[in-house]
Amino acid sequence: MSINLVHAIQSALTDEVVGQLAARIGLPPEAARSVMSTAAPALLAGLMQKAATLEGARSLFATVVSPDVNARIAEQLPHLTGSTGGVSELEGAGRGLLERSLDRRAESLSDEVAAQTGVPAHATHAITGIVGATMLGVLKQHMLKSQGNVGQLPALLSHQMPLIAPYLNDRLLAALGLGSIGTFAGSVLAQLKAVSAHIEQPTPAAKPAPEVTAAVHVPADAVVGEKRRSHAWLWWPLLAIIAAAMALVYLFPGGFQRGQWGGGAAVGADAEHRGAARTASAPVAASVELTAVAASSDAAASTAAGAVAALDAASSAAGGGASASAAGSPSTSGVSAASAASVASATSAARQPGVAAAATKDSQLAFTVGESGKPTLTATVGSETEKTELVDELTKRLGQYNYAANIAVDPATKPAGWLPRLDGLMPLMSVPGAELRVDGTHVELSGAAANAKLGWLNTLKSLFGAPYEIGTFDANNAVQQATANFRSAIKVLLAPGATCAAADVAKVLNLQVINFTSASAHVPTSAAEDLNQSARVLNACARNGRAAKLEVAGYSDNVGGEQANLQLSKQRAEAVRTYLVKTGAPADSLSAQGYGQARPIRTNDTASGRFANRRIKFVTQQ
Repeated sequence: MSINLVHAIQSALTDEVVGQLAARIGLPPEAARSVMSTAAPALLAGLMQKAATLEGARSLFATVVSPDVNARIAEQLPHLTGSTGGVSELEGAGRGLLERSLDRRAESLSDEVAAQTGVPAHATHAITGIVGATMLGVLKQHMLKSQGNVGQLPALLSHQMPLIAPYLNDRLLAALGLGSIGTFAGSVLAQLKAVSAHIEQPTPAAKPAPEVTAAVHVPADAVVGEKRRSHAWLWWPLLAIIAAAMALVYLFPGGFQRGQWGGGAAVGADAEHRGAARTASAPVAASVELTAVAASSDAAASTAAGAVAALDAASSAAGGGASASAAGSPSTSGVSAASAASVASATSAARQPGVAAAATKDSQLAFTVGESGKPTLTATVGSETEKTELVDELTKRLGQYNYAANIAVDPATKPAGWLPRLDGLMPLMSVPGAELRVDGTHVELSGAAANAKLGWLNTLKSLFGAPYEIGTFDANNAVQQATANFRSAIKVLLAPGATCAAADVAKVLNLQVINFTSASAHVPTSAAEDLNQSARVLNACARNGRAAKLEVAGYSDNVGGEQANLQLSKQRAEAVRTYLVKTGAPADSLSAQGYGQARPIRTNDTASGRFANRRIKFVTQQ
C-alpha cells in the first residue's frame, strides 16, 4: 500500500491553488511554492518520528482517520483557497492537526522555514498549516482506499525517507526536536520497522498493562492469582461457619447481646452509605445544556446528602439489619460481609416500588472507540446488579482486557433501559472512531458512528425503538439554536429600565456560542453580531452607573496537549474581551482568563461534549 506522499501533496497543491493562496496571503506564487517545498519534507520527517514508537503510531493513526482530517481536501483545495475565509479556516485546521500529530506547535518549524526562504513568518505560518492539512488529508484518503491499518502506517512513512532526504537539513530537523539529519536517518527507519512488526504480530505481554487493568472493573473471580486458586476451597467451610453463626445470632436473640450486634451493623451500613454518597456525587456527565454551569461545591454536597438520606430511608424500610446473603462485586471485595450485605439490602430496598421515588436521574452510557478498535466506556447505573451485568457482558463479548470502563453506581438512577440492548451495540464498539452517548432515552451518534454511509443511525433506530430519540450531533445546528435563544433573551437586557445585575447579564451572555475554528483564537465572523449586542448591554449599564464587572473565561476540550489547550483558551478569552472593548464595552469592567481543559461541563467522549466544553463563559466578579 505504498504511496509517494511528496508527489501526492504536490499534485494536490496545483499551480491554480498556489496562485490563489499566494494572492490571499500577499506573496508571489514562487515564494509560496518555495515555502511548501521546504516545509513539506520536514513535516513528513516529524510524522515519521511520531510513528517510531508504539503509542506514537497509534496516536498518529487516530489523528489521520479522525473526522477532523478532510480526506477530500485534494479536490476541494481550489474552492477553499478561493476566499480569505476558506484560507483562514484551512490554516487553523491544519495547525491544530499538526500540533496533535507532532506533539508540538508548528510555529517552531515555520519560523525556521521563514529564516531559510526569506518569506515573512506570518506567511510561512499560514502555508505550513495548509501543507499540514493537505498532507494528512492525502494520507487519510490513501489509508481509506487501501483499507490500511495502524500497523501499516509506520512502514508507509518509512518509504518516504529517500524522497525527503535531499530536502532536509540539520536546522529544519532541530526545529522539530529531531536532532541532526545523520542521527535521525540512522535511527528512525529501524524504529519504524520494529513498530510495524510489533503491531502486525504483537509479542504476548507477560501480564496485562497496569493502566488497562486499573480502568476495567471485572468480576473478582476472573483475576484470581495462582496461590488464591490453589487454596480457594479452604474458604467455603469457613464462610459456611460464619454464616451459620450469624444466623444463630439473628434467630436466637435471647442468647446474645443483640443490641451490640445491631449497633455494629448500623455503623457499618452508615459507613457504606457515606461511601455510596461520595460515588453518587462524582460527576460522570455534566448538564446537557451548552451553556450550563458546573455544579458548585454546595450543590454537590446537597446531592451527596440526598443520596445518604435515600439510603438511610431504604435501610429503615429493610428493618435496619443486614441481608442474610449479599451478592459479591469487584468493588466490595475488601469490605466485611455484614457491611457489604447491609449496603446490598439498602440498595435493593431503594429499587423497590415503595421507595422508587428516589430514582430520579437518567442512566447514562458513553463510549468512544480508539483507532485499534478498543472502546473506552463511562456509565452510570442504579445498582451493583446492573453494573455487574454490564461488566459481565463487556467481558464476555470483548474480552477482559480489550476495553476500558469507568462505571459508577448511583442509587438515585433509574433502571438502564439500554442494558438489554447492549448486544446490538457491540458491533459499533469495534468501529474505529465511533462515538455514542445514551442519556436516558436520548441517543447521540458522533464520529464514525454518524457517518451516513455506515448506516448506524437507522440500525439504532430499529434497535431501540420507541420512546428513544436517536440522532447525530451537528455543530451548525447547535450554534443556530443557541443564537436564536441568545437573541431572544438579549432583547430584555436592551429594553429601557432593564436589570444590570452582573449575574443576570452573565446568564444571558452565556447563551451565545462563539464557535472558534480549530486551533484558532480569531473571533469568528459568525459571532460578531451577538458580541456587538453584548457590548451594547455592557456599555448601557456602564453609562447608567451600574457597570457589570465580568470575567471572560476560556475553556477547551481535552484534545491536544494540556499546556497548549491552556494557552489557546487564554488567547480566545483575551480575543473576546478585546473585541467587546473595541465595540464599546468599558475596559475596566472586563478581565480575561484561560482555564484550558479544566472544569468540563460535559463528557469529552463525544463530539457534542467536546463542543460544549470548548466555550467562553462570562463570570461575575466582585
